[in-house]
Amino acid sequence: MNRHLSGQDLPRAQRLTEHAFAALERFLHIEAVSGIVLLTAAAAALIWANSPLADSYHHLWHTPLSFGLGGFVFSQSLHFWINDALMTVFFLVVGMEIRREMHQGALSNFRQASLPIAAALGGVVAPALIYLALNDDAIRQHGWAVPTATDIAFAVGVLALLGRSIPGNLRIFLLALAIIDDVVAVLIIALFYSAGLDYTGFAVAGAGLALVLGLQRMGIGSAYAYVVPGAIVWAGLLMTGAHPTLAGVVLGLLTPVVPVRMRERPQDALARIAAELTGRDADDKTDPQHLAQPIRQLRLAQRELLPPVVRVQSALHPWVAYGVMPLFALANAGVSLGGMDMAAGGAQWVVAGIMLALVVGKPLGVVTVSWLMVRIGWCRLPPGVTWGGIWLIGLLAGIGFTMSIFIAMLAFTDDSLLDAAKLGVLMGSLIAAILGMAWGVAYARRQKSRGISSAL
Repeated sequence: MNRHLSGQDLPRAQRLTEHAFAALERFLHIEAVSGIVLLTAAAAALIWANSPLADSYHHLWHTPLSFGLGGFVFSQSLHFWINDALMTVFFLVVGMEIRREMHQGALSNFRQASLPIAAALGGVVAPALIYLALNDDAIRQHGWAVPTATDIAFAVGVLALLGRSIPGNLRIFLLALAIIDDVVAVLIIALFYSAGLDYTGFAVAGAGLALVLGLQRMGIGSAYAYVVPGAIVWAGLLMTGAHPTLAGVVLGLLTPVVPVRMRERPQDALARIAAELTGRDADDKTDPQHLAQPIRQLRLAQRELLPPVVRVQSALHPWVAYGVMPLFALANAGVSLGGMDMAAGGAQWVVAGIMLALVVGKPLGVVTVSWLMVRIGWCRLPPGVTWGGIWLIGLLAGIGFTMSIFIAMLAFTDDSLLDAAKLGVLMGSLIAAILGMAWGVAYARRQKSRGISSAL
Protein backbone atom coordinates (compact mmCIF):
# COMPACT_ATOMS: atom_id res chain seq x y z
CA MET A 1 0.00 0.00 0.00
CA ASN A 2 1.31 3.46 -0.95
CA ARG A 3 1.86 5.80 1.96
CA HIS A 4 1.91 9.62 1.54
CA LEU A 5 4.97 11.08 3.20
CA SER A 6 4.53 14.06 5.49
CA GLY A 7 7.07 16.85 5.69
CA GLN A 8 8.66 15.17 8.71
CA ASP A 9 8.96 11.86 6.82
CA LEU A 10 11.05 13.38 4.05
CA PRO A 11 14.80 12.79 4.16
CA ARG A 12 16.64 15.50 6.09
CA ALA A 13 18.72 16.48 3.06
CA GLN A 14 15.58 16.96 0.98
CA ARG A 15 13.93 19.11 3.67
CA LEU A 16 17.05 21.27 3.97
CA THR A 17 17.18 21.65 0.19
CA GLU A 18 13.52 22.73 0.05
CA HIS A 19 14.08 25.31 2.80
CA ALA A 20 17.19 26.60 1.03
CA PHE A 21 15.43 27.03 -2.30
CA ALA A 22 12.44 28.72 -0.62
CA ALA A 23 14.78 31.16 1.15
CA LEU A 24 16.67 31.81 -2.09
CA GLU A 25 13.43 32.52 -3.95
CA ARG A 26 12.32 35.01 -1.29
CA PHE A 27 15.78 36.62 -1.36
CA LEU A 28 15.80 37.03 -5.14
CA HIS A 29 12.41 38.76 -5.06
CA ILE A 30 13.67 41.50 -2.71
CA GLU A 31 13.94 44.51 -5.04
CA ALA A 32 16.90 46.04 -3.21
CA VAL A 33 19.02 42.91 -3.73
CA SER A 34 19.31 43.28 -7.51
CA GLY A 35 20.59 46.84 -7.05
CA ILE A 36 23.18 45.63 -4.55
CA VAL A 37 24.32 42.90 -6.96
CA LEU A 38 24.60 45.50 -9.73
CA LEU A 39 26.61 47.83 -7.49
CA THR A 40 28.90 44.97 -6.47
CA ALA A 41 29.56 44.09 -10.12
CA ALA A 42 30.41 47.72 -10.94
CA ALA A 43 32.74 47.97 -7.94
CA ALA A 44 34.43 44.70 -8.92
CA ALA A 45 34.97 46.04 -12.46
CA LEU A 46 36.54 49.27 -11.14
CA ILE A 47 38.84 47.39 -8.75
CA TRP A 48 39.82 44.86 -11.41
CA ALA A 49 40.54 47.53 -14.05
CA ASN A 50 42.79 49.44 -11.64
CA SER A 51 44.62 46.46 -10.17
CA PRO A 52 47.84 44.74 -11.32
CA LEU A 53 45.52 42.40 -13.27
CA ALA A 54 44.11 45.27 -15.36
CA ASP A 55 45.43 43.79 -18.63
CA SER A 56 43.48 40.59 -18.05
CA TYR A 57 40.29 42.63 -17.56
CA HIS A 58 40.58 44.30 -20.96
CA HIS A 59 41.80 41.17 -22.74
CA LEU A 60 38.88 39.14 -21.42
CA TRP A 61 36.21 41.30 -23.05
CA HIS A 62 38.09 41.30 -26.38
CA THR A 63 38.17 37.50 -26.48
CA PRO A 64 36.53 36.37 -29.75
CA LEU A 65 33.45 34.20 -29.52
CA SER A 66 32.32 32.54 -32.76
CA PHE A 67 29.19 30.78 -33.96
CA GLY A 68 29.18 28.87 -37.21
CA LEU A 69 27.11 26.63 -39.42
CA GLY A 70 28.87 25.01 -42.35
CA GLY A 71 30.87 27.66 -44.14
CA PHE A 72 29.17 30.53 -42.34
CA VAL A 73 31.01 31.79 -39.24
CA PHE A 74 29.99 34.84 -37.22
CA SER A 75 32.76 35.94 -34.87
CA GLN A 76 32.62 38.85 -32.45
CA SER A 77 34.24 39.83 -29.18
CA LEU A 78 32.76 38.80 -25.85
CA HIS A 79 32.07 42.50 -25.26
CA PHE A 80 29.84 42.55 -28.38
CA TRP A 81 27.87 39.49 -27.29
CA ILE A 82 27.18 41.07 -23.90
CA ASN A 83 26.35 44.59 -25.10
CA ASP A 84 24.56 43.76 -28.35
CA ALA A 85 23.07 40.31 -27.73
CA LEU A 86 22.50 39.74 -24.02
CA MET A 87 21.33 43.32 -23.52
CA THR A 88 18.59 42.56 -26.05
CA VAL A 89 17.03 40.41 -23.33
CA PHE A 90 17.23 43.41 -20.98
CA PHE A 91 15.45 45.57 -23.56
CA LEU A 92 12.90 42.78 -24.09
CA VAL A 93 11.96 43.00 -20.41
CA VAL A 94 11.85 46.81 -20.71
CA GLY A 95 9.49 46.50 -23.70
CA MET A 96 7.26 44.12 -21.75
CA GLU A 97 7.16 46.49 -18.78
CA ILE A 98 6.09 49.30 -21.08
CA ARG A 99 3.44 47.05 -22.66
CA ARG A 100 2.03 46.02 -19.27
CA GLU A 101 1.89 49.59 -18.00
CA MET A 102 0.13 50.70 -21.18
CA HIS A 103 -2.44 47.93 -20.84
CA GLN A 104 -3.40 48.09 -17.19
CA GLY A 105 -0.80 50.03 -15.27
CA ALA A 106 0.22 53.61 -14.63
CA LEU A 107 0.29 54.42 -18.36
CA SER A 108 -3.15 53.00 -19.19
CA ASN A 109 -5.02 56.13 -18.07
CA PHE A 110 -3.91 59.50 -19.43
CA ARG A 111 -5.01 61.42 -16.33
CA GLN A 112 -3.02 59.05 -14.16
CA ALA A 113 -0.02 59.03 -16.51
CA SER A 114 0.09 62.74 -17.37
CA LEU A 115 2.12 63.83 -14.32
CA PRO A 116 4.79 61.05 -14.58
CA ILE A 117 5.04 61.73 -18.33
CA ALA A 118 5.56 65.47 -17.76
CA ALA A 119 8.00 64.83 -14.91
CA ALA A 120 9.99 62.35 -17.01
CA LEU A 121 10.25 64.77 -19.91
CA GLY A 122 11.46 67.45 -17.51
CA GLY A 123 13.99 64.95 -16.20
CA VAL A 124 15.25 64.43 -19.74
CA VAL A 125 15.41 68.04 -20.95
CA ALA A 126 17.03 69.64 -17.87
CA PRO A 127 20.01 67.22 -17.67
CA ALA A 128 20.59 67.53 -21.43
CA LEU A 129 20.66 71.34 -21.18
CA ILE A 130 23.05 71.30 -18.22
CA TYR A 131 25.38 68.92 -20.04
CA LEU A 132 25.34 71.00 -23.23
CA ALA A 133 25.99 74.18 -21.22
CA LEU A 134 29.29 72.68 -20.03
CA ASN A 135 30.25 70.98 -23.29
CA ASP A 136 30.27 73.26 -26.33
CA ASP A 137 32.65 71.10 -28.36
CA ALA A 138 30.91 69.27 -31.23
CA ILE A 139 32.41 65.88 -30.33
CA ARG A 140 31.64 66.15 -26.61
CA GLN A 141 28.09 67.28 -27.40
CA HIS A 142 27.37 63.78 -28.71
CA GLY A 143 27.01 62.75 -25.07
CA TRP A 144 24.03 65.00 -24.34
CA ALA A 145 21.71 61.99 -23.91
CA VAL A 146 23.95 60.10 -21.46
CA PRO A 147 22.50 61.70 -18.27
CA THR A 148 18.87 61.57 -19.42
CA ALA A 149 18.19 57.93 -18.42
CA THR A 150 17.09 56.39 -15.12
CA ASP A 151 18.14 52.94 -13.91
CA ILE A 152 14.94 51.21 -12.73
CA ALA A 153 16.72 48.46 -10.76
CA PHE A 154 18.88 50.86 -8.76
CA ALA A 155 16.21 53.52 -8.20
CA VAL A 156 13.50 51.08 -7.11
CA GLY A 157 16.06 49.16 -5.04
CA VAL A 158 17.01 52.28 -3.07
CA LEU A 159 13.32 53.07 -2.59
CA ALA A 160 12.75 49.53 -1.30
CA LEU A 161 15.54 49.98 1.26
CA LEU A 162 13.58 52.87 2.77
CA GLY A 163 10.88 50.50 3.95
CA ARG A 164 7.12 50.64 4.19
CA SER A 165 6.97 54.25 5.38
CA ILE A 166 7.19 55.28 1.73
CA PRO A 167 3.65 55.54 0.23
CA GLY A 168 2.79 52.94 -2.40
CA ASN A 169 1.71 55.64 -4.85
CA LEU A 170 5.23 57.08 -4.70
CA ARG A 171 6.67 53.75 -5.85
CA ILE A 172 4.13 53.61 -8.69
CA PHE A 173 5.08 57.18 -9.66
CA LEU A 174 8.79 56.25 -9.73
CA LEU A 175 8.11 53.13 -11.80
CA ALA A 176 6.02 55.08 -14.30
CA LEU A 177 8.66 57.82 -14.57
CA ALA A 178 11.49 55.29 -15.03
CA ILE A 179 9.53 53.39 -17.68
CA ILE A 180 8.79 56.62 -19.58
CA ASP A 181 12.50 57.44 -19.29
CA ASP A 182 13.21 54.08 -20.92
CA VAL A 183 10.77 54.89 -23.74
CA VAL A 184 12.53 58.21 -24.33
CA ALA A 185 15.96 56.53 -24.16
CA VAL A 186 14.91 53.95 -26.75
CA LEU A 187 13.63 56.70 -29.05
CA ILE A 188 16.88 58.64 -28.58
CA ILE A 189 18.95 55.56 -29.47
CA ALA A 190 16.81 54.92 -32.55
CA LEU A 191 16.77 58.54 -33.78
CA PHE A 192 20.19 59.92 -32.78
CA TYR A 193 22.55 56.95 -32.43
CA SER A 194 21.63 54.86 -35.46
CA ALA A 195 23.39 56.63 -38.32
CA GLY A 196 23.92 55.35 -41.85
CA LEU A 197 21.01 52.93 -41.97
CA ASP A 198 21.07 50.11 -44.54
CA TYR A 199 17.41 49.69 -45.40
CA THR A 200 17.83 46.17 -46.80
CA GLY A 201 18.08 44.94 -43.24
CA PHE A 202 14.54 46.16 -42.55
CA ALA A 203 13.25 43.49 -44.95
CA VAL A 204 14.91 40.80 -42.82
CA ALA A 205 13.59 42.34 -39.60
CA GLY A 206 10.15 42.63 -41.20
CA ALA A 207 10.21 38.93 -42.09
CA GLY A 208 11.01 38.09 -38.48
CA LEU A 209 8.16 40.29 -37.23
CA ALA A 210 5.80 38.64 -39.74
CA LEU A 211 6.76 35.24 -38.29
CA VAL A 212 6.09 36.52 -34.76
CA LEU A 213 2.66 37.85 -35.72
CA GLY A 214 1.90 34.65 -37.65
CA LEU A 215 2.73 32.45 -34.67
CA GLN A 216 0.57 34.63 -32.44
CA ARG A 217 -2.29 34.35 -34.93
CA MET A 218 -1.91 30.56 -34.90
CA GLY A 219 -2.25 30.55 -31.11
CA ILE A 220 1.30 29.40 -30.38
CA GLY A 221 1.84 30.29 -26.73
CA SER A 222 5.24 28.72 -26.05
CA ALA A 223 7.94 31.35 -25.66
CA TYR A 224 10.56 29.02 -27.17
CA ALA A 225 8.75 29.15 -30.54
CA TYR A 226 9.59 32.85 -30.80
CA VAL A 227 13.35 32.52 -30.28
CA VAL A 228 14.17 32.01 -33.98
CA PRO A 229 11.83 34.79 -35.26
CA GLY A 230 13.25 37.06 -32.56
CA ALA A 231 16.80 36.24 -33.68
CA ILE A 232 15.82 37.12 -37.26
CA VAL A 233 14.51 40.52 -36.10
CA TRP A 234 17.76 41.07 -34.16
CA ALA A 235 19.91 40.13 -37.17
CA GLY A 236 17.86 42.39 -39.45
CA LEU A 237 18.34 45.40 -37.18
CA LEU A 238 22.05 44.59 -36.92
CA MET A 239 22.22 44.66 -40.73
CA THR A 240 20.48 48.05 -40.87
CA GLY A 241 23.06 49.72 -38.66
CA ALA A 242 20.52 50.47 -35.93
CA HIS A 243 21.41 49.08 -32.54
CA PRO A 244 20.19 45.46 -32.54
CA THR A 245 19.04 45.62 -28.91
CA LEU A 246 16.06 47.65 -30.17
CA ALA A 247 14.72 44.29 -31.36
CA GLY A 248 14.07 43.47 -27.73
CA VAL A 249 11.88 46.55 -27.27
CA VAL A 250 9.91 45.81 -30.44
CA LEU A 251 9.31 42.18 -29.44
CA GLY A 252 8.39 43.23 -25.91
CA LEU A 253 5.78 45.67 -27.21
CA LEU A 254 4.32 42.91 -29.41
CA THR A 255 3.99 40.43 -26.54
CA PRO A 256 0.27 39.66 -25.98
CA VAL A 257 -1.35 41.02 -22.82
CA VAL A 258 -4.09 38.35 -22.84
CA PRO A 259 -3.66 34.55 -22.70
CA VAL A 260 -3.95 32.43 -25.83
CA ARG A 261 -7.57 31.46 -26.53
CA MET A 262 -8.39 27.90 -25.54
CA ARG A 263 -11.46 25.72 -26.08
CA GLU A 264 -12.11 25.97 -22.36
CA ARG A 265 -10.92 28.32 -19.64
CA PRO A 266 -7.56 27.30 -18.11
CA GLN A 267 -9.21 27.14 -14.66
CA ASP A 268 -11.90 24.81 -15.99
CA ALA A 269 -9.32 22.67 -17.76
CA LEU A 270 -7.26 22.36 -14.57
CA ALA A 271 -10.33 21.32 -12.56
CA ARG A 272 -11.40 18.79 -15.21
CA ILE A 273 -7.95 17.20 -15.55
CA ALA A 274 -7.52 17.04 -11.77
CA ALA A 275 -10.90 15.31 -11.49
CA GLU A 276 -9.93 12.84 -14.23
CA LEU A 277 -6.62 12.01 -12.55
CA THR A 278 -8.14 11.52 -9.11
CA GLY A 279 -10.89 9.36 -10.58
CA ARG A 280 -8.55 6.97 -12.38
CA ASP A 281 -7.77 3.48 -11.19
CA ALA A 282 -4.56 3.01 -9.24
CA ASP A 283 -3.02 1.06 -12.13
CA ASP A 284 -3.78 3.89 -14.59
CA LYS A 285 -2.16 6.45 -12.29
CA THR A 286 1.15 4.61 -12.44
CA ASP A 287 1.00 3.91 -16.19
CA PRO A 288 3.08 6.54 -18.05
CA GLN A 289 1.08 5.98 -21.26
CA HIS A 290 -2.19 6.89 -19.54
CA LEU A 291 -0.67 9.86 -17.69
CA ALA A 292 1.17 11.49 -20.61
CA GLN A 293 -1.85 13.13 -22.29
CA PRO A 294 -3.47 14.56 -19.12
CA ILE A 295 -0.12 15.92 -17.93
CA ARG A 296 0.42 17.59 -21.33
CA GLN A 297 -3.01 19.23 -21.09
CA LEU A 298 -2.27 20.20 -17.48
CA ARG A 299 0.94 21.99 -18.46
CA LEU A 300 -0.84 23.83 -21.27
CA ALA A 301 -3.66 24.99 -18.98
CA GLN A 302 -1.17 26.01 -16.30
CA ARG A 303 0.85 28.03 -18.82
CA GLU A 304 -2.18 29.93 -20.08
CA LEU A 305 -3.34 30.99 -16.62
CA LEU A 306 -1.17 34.10 -17.06
CA PRO A 307 -0.91 36.31 -20.17
CA PRO A 308 2.40 35.94 -22.05
CA VAL A 309 3.57 39.47 -21.16
CA VAL A 310 3.37 38.59 -17.44
CA ARG A 311 4.59 35.00 -17.74
CA VAL A 312 7.64 35.71 -19.91
CA GLN A 313 8.64 38.84 -18.01
CA SER A 314 8.44 37.00 -14.69
CA ALA A 315 10.57 34.17 -16.10
CA LEU A 316 13.21 36.50 -17.55
CA HIS A 317 13.39 39.03 -14.72
CA PRO A 318 15.72 37.02 -12.41
CA TRP A 319 18.05 36.26 -15.33
CA VAL A 320 18.19 39.93 -16.29
CA ALA A 321 18.47 41.28 -12.74
CA TYR A 322 21.09 38.79 -11.55
CA GLY A 323 22.78 37.81 -14.80
CA VAL A 324 22.55 40.19 -17.74
CA MET A 325 22.76 43.51 -15.88
CA PRO A 326 25.60 42.55 -13.49
CA LEU A 327 27.53 41.05 -16.41
CA PHE A 328 26.99 44.26 -18.38
CA ALA A 329 28.25 46.29 -15.40
CA LEU A 330 31.27 44.03 -14.98
CA ALA A 331 32.14 44.36 -18.69
CA ASN A 332 31.63 48.13 -18.96
CA ALA A 333 32.21 49.82 -15.60
CA GLY A 334 35.94 49.08 -15.52
CA VAL A 335 37.41 52.56 -16.01
CA SER A 336 41.20 52.75 -15.70
CA LEU A 337 41.61 55.81 -13.47
CA GLY A 338 45.40 55.75 -13.48
CA GLY A 339 45.77 56.07 -17.24
CA MET A 340 42.97 58.60 -17.71
CA ASP A 341 44.04 62.01 -19.04
CA MET A 342 41.32 64.39 -17.89
CA ALA A 343 42.73 67.20 -20.03
CA ALA A 344 42.56 65.19 -23.28
CA GLY A 345 39.74 66.46 -25.46
CA GLY A 346 38.03 68.17 -22.54
CA ALA A 347 37.30 64.91 -20.74
CA GLN A 348 36.96 66.74 -17.42
CA TRP A 349 33.98 68.65 -18.81
CA VAL A 350 32.32 65.40 -19.84
CA VAL A 351 32.68 64.09 -16.28
CA ALA A 352 31.47 67.35 -14.73
CA GLY A 353 28.60 67.71 -17.21
CA ILE A 354 27.25 64.20 -16.62
CA MET A 355 27.64 64.40 -12.85
CA LEU A 356 25.88 67.76 -12.56
CA ALA A 357 23.20 66.68 -15.01
CA LEU A 358 22.39 63.55 -12.98
CA VAL A 359 22.70 65.04 -9.48
CA VAL A 360 21.22 68.50 -10.14
CA GLY A 361 19.49 68.37 -13.53
CA LYS A 362 17.35 65.28 -12.89
CA PRO A 363 15.68 66.43 -9.64
CA LEU A 364 15.43 70.00 -10.89
CA GLY A 365 13.70 68.94 -14.11
CA VAL A 366 11.37 66.43 -12.41
CA VAL A 367 10.28 68.75 -9.60
CA THR A 368 10.04 71.97 -11.65
CA VAL A 369 7.90 70.49 -14.42
CA SER A 370 5.73 68.62 -11.89
CA TRP A 371 5.16 71.85 -9.94
CA LEU A 372 4.27 73.76 -13.11
CA MET A 373 1.81 71.09 -14.26
CA VAL A 374 0.08 71.03 -10.85
CA ARG A 375 0.20 74.83 -10.54
CA ILE A 376 -1.60 75.45 -13.84
CA GLY A 377 -4.13 72.73 -13.02
CA TRP A 378 -3.26 70.24 -15.76
CA CYS A 379 -2.22 67.55 -13.26
CA ARG A 380 -2.50 66.77 -9.58
CA LEU A 381 -0.35 64.88 -7.10
CA PRO A 382 -1.30 61.23 -6.50
CA PRO A 383 -3.06 60.55 -3.18
CA GLY A 384 -0.61 60.34 -0.29
CA VAL A 385 2.26 61.90 -2.28
CA THR A 386 3.70 65.20 -1.08
CA TRP A 387 6.27 67.51 -2.64
CA GLY A 388 8.88 65.94 -0.40
CA GLY A 389 8.09 62.67 -2.12
CA ILE A 390 8.47 64.30 -5.56
CA TRP A 391 11.90 65.55 -4.52
CA LEU A 392 12.77 61.98 -3.49
CA ILE A 393 11.66 60.75 -6.93
CA GLY A 394 13.77 63.44 -8.60
CA LEU A 395 16.89 62.50 -6.64
CA LEU A 396 16.47 58.77 -7.32
CA ALA A 397 15.86 59.51 -11.02
CA GLY A 398 19.46 60.76 -11.09
CA ILE A 399 20.67 57.15 -10.79
CA GLY A 400 21.45 56.56 -14.47
CA PHE A 401 23.91 53.66 -14.48
CA THR A 402 22.92 50.83 -16.87
CA MET A 403 21.10 52.81 -19.57
CA SER A 404 23.43 55.83 -19.21
CA ILE A 405 26.55 53.69 -19.69
CA PHE A 406 24.85 51.99 -22.62
CA ILE A 407 24.14 55.36 -24.32
CA ALA A 408 27.68 56.56 -23.54
CA MET A 409 29.12 53.67 -25.55
CA LEU A 410 26.98 54.71 -28.50
CA ALA A 411 27.84 58.41 -28.12
CA PHE A 412 31.64 58.29 -27.90
CA THR A 413 34.19 56.46 -30.03
CA ASP A 414 37.17 58.18 -28.37
CA ASP A 415 38.37 56.00 -25.48
CA SER A 416 39.30 58.92 -23.22
CA LEU A 417 35.87 60.55 -23.62
CA LEU A 418 34.12 57.20 -23.18
CA ASP A 419 36.02 56.51 -19.95
CA ALA A 420 35.23 60.04 -18.78
CA ALA A 421 31.54 59.51 -19.54
CA LYS A 422 31.50 56.20 -17.64
CA LEU A 423 33.25 57.83 -14.68
CA GLY A 424 30.72 60.67 -14.71
CA VAL A 425 27.85 58.17 -14.76
CA LEU A 426 29.31 56.10 -11.90
CA MET A 427 30.08 59.10 -9.70
CA GLY A 428 26.87 60.95 -10.52
CA SER A 429 24.73 57.85 -9.92
CA LEU A 430 26.50 57.12 -6.62
CA ILE A 431 26.01 60.69 -5.36
CA ALA A 432 22.38 60.67 -6.50
CA ALA A 433 21.80 57.36 -4.67
CA ILE A 434 23.40 58.69 -1.44
CA LEU A 435 21.43 61.95 -1.58
CA GLY A 436 18.23 60.06 -2.40
CA MET A 437 18.82 57.65 0.48
CA ALA A 438 19.50 60.49 2.94
CA TRP A 439 16.46 62.47 1.79
CA GLY A 440 14.36 59.30 1.80
CA VAL A 441 15.27 58.47 5.43
CA ALA A 442 14.24 61.96 6.52
CA TYR A 443 11.07 61.76 4.41
CA ALA A 444 10.16 58.34 5.82
CA ARG A 445 10.59 59.64 9.37
CA ARG A 446 8.29 62.59 8.62
CA GLN A 447 5.72 60.24 7.09
CA LYS A 448 5.92 57.97 10.14
CA SER A 449 5.57 60.88 12.59
CA ARG A 450 2.57 62.19 10.64
CA GLY A 451 0.97 58.76 10.80
CA ILE A 452 1.47 58.63 14.60
CA SER A 453 0.12 62.18 14.99
CA SER A 454 -2.99 61.43 12.93
CA ALA A 455 -3.58 58.23 14.92
CA LEU A 456 -3.52 60.25 18.16
